[in-house]
Order: sequence, then C-alpha cells, then structure tokens
Amino acid sequence: MESRALRRGRWLAAAVLLTVVGIAAVVITRARGADGRTLAQAFGGSARAPEGTRVKVEVLNATHTRGLARRATRLLRDRGFDVVELGTTAPRDSTVVFDRSGHPAWAQLVADALGGARVEARPDSSRYLDVTVLLGASWRAPPGPLYP
Repeated sequence: MESRALRRGRWLAAAVLLTVVGIAAVVITRARGADGRTLAQAFGGSARAPEGTRVKVEVLNATHTRGLARRATRLLRDRGFDVVELGTTAPRDSTVVFDRSGHPAWAQLVADALGGARVEARPDSSRYLDVTVLLGASWRAPPGPLYP
C-alpha cells in the first residue's frame, strides 16, 4: 500500500504538470509577432487557393536571406497554390503581392497565406502568371518542420 506522502507527491507533480501545460498553451495561442498579430493570423491560418482553381504564382526573394523564396514556395504549395517560378530580385523592406491577371481576390488569398502583405494591381498579359510575390526583409517564414 502506498504511503500518504507518496500519493500526495504524485498529485502535486500531476498538478504542476497540468499547470505548466496550460500556461504553455495560453502562451502559444496568444503569441504575437512584432506587428501585434497572433501566430495563426501571421501565417494565414485558413487562406488557401480556391478549390478547383489553378492560381499560378511567381515567388521572388527580395532579401539577402538565402532560401526564403523556397520556404515561401513550400508554404504556398501546402496551401494549394501552384508556384510555377521562383527566383531573386532587388532587395526591398516589405513584402508586396502583384495581381498580374485581373484577379485581385486571388492575390489577396496569396497575401493572406503569407501572413499579410500589400496587394497591388500590376497586370501583365505577357506572363503566364496570376500573382507575383516579392518577399521583403520583414517577411518571416512560419515555424515548422524543415523539408528534406
């Protein structure tokens, strides 16, 4: 039979563990970035490509951080967008999304999936694209597993 002190110690350990887990859950769900948005808002919790629609996206890294366009490409592809091209361009501070095909709602969905960005209409019928993304220095890739 267990001693009273041993049972009390187990209950105390369980209570401490539950308290720590509860505090961690609150901190994680209320975590905010430098701009004041929650993590879910910052990484477009539900922004996805429209079902049955192929939204062709170009992602350009406009920073000195290597691999940023690749990380954004993975994020957008996970959300159903068809990233057909990626590359680099001249550095800039903020992220901007260009509507190339006259579908501002698609450009807004891409911006939301990236955690929010300015959307501008820049039609260009010579490109086989719907949206161009210029990733600025302020864009942060979401925390998550690294792909091999």
